[in-house]
Amino acid sequence: MAQQFTALSDRLIEFIHKQHLFFVATATADSRVNVSPKGMDSLRVLNSNRVAWLNVTGSGNETAAHIEEIPRMTIMFCAFEGKPLILRLYGQAQAIHHHDPEWKSHYALFDPLPGARQIFILDIDLVQTSCGMAVPYLDYVGERELLNNWAERKGETGIKDYWREKNQFTVDGLETNIVNKNL
Repeated sequence: MAQQFTALSDRLIEFIHKQHLFFVATATADSRVNVSPKGMDSLRVLNSNRVAWLNVTGSGNETAAHIEEIPRMTIMFCAFEGKPLILRLYGQAQAIHHHDPEWKSHYALFDPLPGARQIFILDIDLVQTSCGMAVPYLDYVGERELLNNWAERKGETGIKDYWREKNQFTVDGLETNIVNKNL
């Protein structure tokens, strides 16, 4: 049975810390809904109503464009081991870019990742848990280093070139402003 809360409890924060994978969902009023899996130890709980996650370069940049138009975001966690649980964090998000004054202090919360392009801050206004009894058991084997290796090979200049070439527009043609905000 689903339960709703106004903030994360200590028990839910502990659950988040144990997760290797989470999903981020965003959309504008007219765009496709984007759902992206995230890992790489890229999420931090800042307090019971705020989380931050470090976004690294990927094939798209939908989240950045979506929250510029409509800053709503949902982050979902699933228990793949132990007691079943689905946890959703709903709220308003903002992006912090390399040239923003807050970048250094927020980036210091994370182990450096090659290709880091934004930090998203989610101010949580609703926490919802549900049973998760249909979520399968899965074994965590380890992190994939493919994206880190790719970003390291590209180097800083190559990553910026990739942003110019591949990350400036969403699949719906919305501008991500990654070049304007990061270069």
